[in-house]
Amino acid sequence: MTELTAAAFTERLLAVASEEERVERLRYFKTGPGDYAEHDTFIGVRMGEIFRLAKGFIDLADEEIERLLDSPIHEVRAGALSIMDKRARRRSTTEEQRRALFELYLRRHDRIDCWDLVDLAAVHVVGRYLAERERGILDDLARSGDVWERRTAIMATLYFVRAGELDDTCRLAEALLHDEHDMVQKPVGALLRETGKHDRPRLLAFLDEHAASMPRTSLRYAMEHLDADTRRHYRARRDQEETAQNRSGRR
Repeated sequence: MTELTAAAFTERLLAVASEEERVERLRYFKTGPGDYAEHDTFIGVRMGEIFRLAKGFIDLADEEIERLLDSPIHEVRAGALSIMDKRARRRSTTEEQRRALFELYLRRHDRIDCWDLVDLAAVHVVGRYLAERERGILDDLARSGDVWERRTAIMATLYFVRAGELDDTCRLAEALLHDEHDMVQKPVGALLRETGKHDRPRLLAFLDEHAASMPRTSLRYAMEHLDADTRRHYRARRDQEETAQNRSGRR
């Protein structure tokens, strides 16, 4: 029987690490000076292996999960978030357990400091917990000076969108519309795209109002499932606004 401790999980991860995969992950993540994964250590474990191991540690005690989050090894922290996600998804998980996961996620957001770590658990650990609750915490996160907290705010709303609830996504997308970080611009656009799958007129109304001024990255992601003519229309509006701003700046 597997010992359910942070040390045991880390040992299992180290046993399946490879130098070839480590090199590949260093290429995939930004790890140079000033990049968001600059201080991370990668040991080289595929995400599929992390998910497989996390499934066997789904009942890991919360304090042991926190020990995983304290690890300098990126894949160990990814394992912690995967365990949290799997437990939050599990039907037999109690609301008290989901509350504990939600509070742990927010309290240790300092260790959830890369795009993949946010995306692993924000939807079910944060979004699912808030589904039947007041959601003002998402607005607080959207106003944070920390890019990963802002990413959590918009990513958590994917749970609501999948249930056909679009208001929070549109509100937070508008609040984050001019975020300068591409790690926020991308999910803002992606969540708008998902909104459009449920309510295309609402997405088009959002773009009618904001396409001319929103970042190109967000616009590109938001339009991915629109037809070519519609995409050209909104890109042209964005180009016209940028040209007007450049002319104004030269006066």
